[in-house]
Amino acid sequence: MNLPRTSGVQLHITSLPDGRLGDDALRLVDWLHDAGQTWWQVLPLGPPDRARSPYKASSAFAAWPGLLGAPGAAVSLDEEDEFREREAYWLPGWEAFAGGRRAVRDQVRFEREWSALRVYAASAGVRLIGDVPIYVAPGGADETTWPDIFQDGAQAGVPPDAYATKGQLWGNPLYDWPRLQRTGYRWWVQRLRRTFSHFDLARLDHFRGLVAYWSVPAGARDARHGSWKRGPGRAVLDAARAELDQLPLIAEDLGVITPAVQRLRDGLQLPGMLVLQFGFDPQDPRGPHRLENHRARALVYTATHDSDTVVGWYSTLPADQKAAVDAALADYDDHEVWWRFMRLSASSPAEVSMVQAQDVLGLGSQARMNIPGRATGSWRWRMERGALTPALASRLRGVTQEAGRLL
Repeated sequence: MNLPRTSGVQLHITSLPDGRLGDDALRLVDWLHDAGQTWWQVLPLGPPDRARSPYKASSAFAAWPGLLGAPGAAVSLDEEDEFREREAYWLPGWEAFAGGRRAVRDQVRFEREWSALRVYAASAGVRLIGDVPIYVAPGGADETTWPDIFQDGAQAGVPPDAYATKGQLWGNPLYDWPRLQRTGYRWWVQRLRRTFSHFDLARLDHFRGLVAYWSVPAGARDARHGSWKRGPGRAVLDAARAELDQLPLIAEDLGVITPAVQRLRDGLQLPGMLVLQFGFDPQDPRGPHRLENHRARALVYTATHDSDTVVGWYSTLPADQKAAVDAALADYDDHEVWWRFMRLSASSPAEVSMVQAQDVLGLGSQARMNIPGRATGSWRWRMERGALTPALASRLRGVTQEAGRLL
């Protein structure tokens, strides 16, 4: 898959001024159009957990009613019946899990509002990027409805590393890949079908888990005693492509990525991810995130929802790294370091350049979306109404045009 040389902004729905669909979402589309941006990227749309994380949603298919702009809007019987017929694979399980007919009608309301947003965005030349967490929440609707496609006695995590000496114990149920294979990977095909009905492109989180995943015994208190298990490889995505005739995915290939993961990504012709902040790690002089090593089939980000804003990151760099950043930004004359950093990112050969809204606004660590491993305090940042001004749109459009990213 080849993408045009373009750019976009990442901002989750909950970070809009009113935190939901409706007028603020439409205003953002207008602003993106004025700023010359082609993409709007959001986080997963499912019902978040108690810590507000959308990556532990209670359904891989249902949207969170908390995103609704008009939660009390009427739903006709015809609308409900049509939705039940179209979404028959997963809706009965969600209805049983989430409390009956009201839960169904909330999904109809979401479909109506999201469809309207997507049509409006398309008319403005703005495409939508979604996010597919590889795992589902423990005890959620998916594990309850399809218990046979998950393993017993194991849970997801990642092994110990320099940042987490005990590893990370995620606690998600792990897929029984041989059983899924015998079904033609039906659950995954249906999940991606629904994702592609909502988005023009979607990021597949923890892509490396398709090659190998860290399996931790159930009941373990940390991830140290896990072990690597072989994943399904390309078979699951080949099954989806064969049935859906498309595979508009971004491979989230961050972290320690093996040659096997790179071969899978490239064999499927999927764009990967680059994060410019990571390109200044003195311990990784040959890393893929360094600007001189960027590849075209990729999306480059100034930062992600899991990393600090550019301002917050820059302010905490040790002197030698800060000097390296300053040297890389020396060709740009913007007074603000975040604008120079966005210009540098936009200059990448990567097909798509993405910035966080927080970086356009020049905000510090208080606007960081998530701190991995912290149980509370994340996923709460919300933008002030009117913060994205016409002047900022004009300035970002200039950066985009300078980098040859205007469509």
